[in-house]
Amino acid sequence: MLGKIIKKVLLTVVIFIGALFIAYLLFNNFYPSLGGDVTKERQLVYEGSNQFKDGKFKNIKAVPKELSFGETLDLAYKFFTTEVKNGRPKKDLEVLKLDSARVAAYKSQTRMLWFGHSSFLLQMDGKNILLDPMFGKVPAPHPWLGDERFNKEMPLDVQKLPKIDAVIFSHDHYDHLDYETILGIKDKVDHYFVPLGLGVHLEAWGISSDRITELDWWQEEELGGITLVCTPAQHFSGRKLSNGQSTLWSSWVVKSDSESIYFSGDSGYAPHFKEIGEKYGPFDLALMECGQYDKMWPDIHMMPEETALAGIDVKARKIMPIHWAGFKLALHDWKDPILRVKKKAIELDLKVIAPRIGQEIMVADSLSTYANWWKDL
Repeated sequence: MLGKIIKKVLLTVVIFIGALFIAYLLFNNFYPSLGGDVTKERQLVYEGSNQFKDGKFKNIKAVPKELSFGETLDLAYKFFTTEVKNGRPKKDLEVLKLDSARVAAYKSQTRMLWFGHSSFLLQMDGKNILLDPMFGKVPAPHPWLGDERFNKEMPLDVQKLPKIDAVIFSHDHYDHLDYETILGIKDKVDHYFVPLGLGVHLEAWGISSDRITELDWWQEEELGGITLVCTPAQHFSGRKLSNGQSTLWSSWVVKSDSESIYFSGDSGYAPHFKEIGEKYGPFDLALMECGQYDKMWPDIHMMPEETALAGIDVKARKIMPIHWAGFKLALHDWKDPILRVKKKAIELDLKVIAPRIGQEIMVADSLSTYANWWKDL
């Protein structure tokens, strides 16, 4: 009798594990938000890149460390079980709402509009350029797999964005490249500029390859008098367990005849910042990653003090901390990034601006000040 019970229990466990495995395979291969996969044929093209070796893209420094299965489980356990005091704002962040008609009609001095985290609309020389547009509620392939963003409303709904001349992506992680956002904007976008490999995701979502330009580090393209440069970063990529480092990550330089912007993407602190500053600086404004850091992953995200140092390295006249005030993706107080970077910037005599979500940012402006809107949140 006992033997029959044990057999039934074991059979039930095997069936359950088998069902989970099949569900994973179906999800991994067919769920659309996961994007595409780089083919062997495309890998042959990428072999000409100094960053591509043995089927994967690499950082100049040998990071991030390849974690064992046990280390991965330990990291995940700490992330999901550690209680973070003030990990989210006390209430939803209020945003400044934008008038879609005025945004579409804007043709004046170069400005940026922040949509939280690392997403911007850049309006330069009559062009509308989106940087890492992510309008989704959750930075994950499915709503059940992540925390919602800190603000329920956006300054401008994705459907009300103006015609977009170009979209620039830094890498393929979910808090930067969002499936639902792409579906919402793809009919109003002329062209996409992305690091090597990232185009496979856009193509999987119905965007033709002739509307996508993939660039390696230090390669340049022109957009109606605006120079776009794909520059290095120290990070990693992947949208599922089976395609890590299959696409490249990058930062970006955007330069017109009169103004220059640096967009760090996601990056650990490394010598590439000084090299970019020497080649393309000084910058009127540097949008610098500052948030979602931890001592468990020090090489792929900067501590706030390093954000300020990187601003000096790229020769920025002022920096704006980004990658914060959007999502909880690390174990620090949500206000820790802005408080620490401002403190370090004072020590370095570096100007820091921290607008509210939706607030206009004039790129060449050196006089405007911004209230500490996060103070009581």
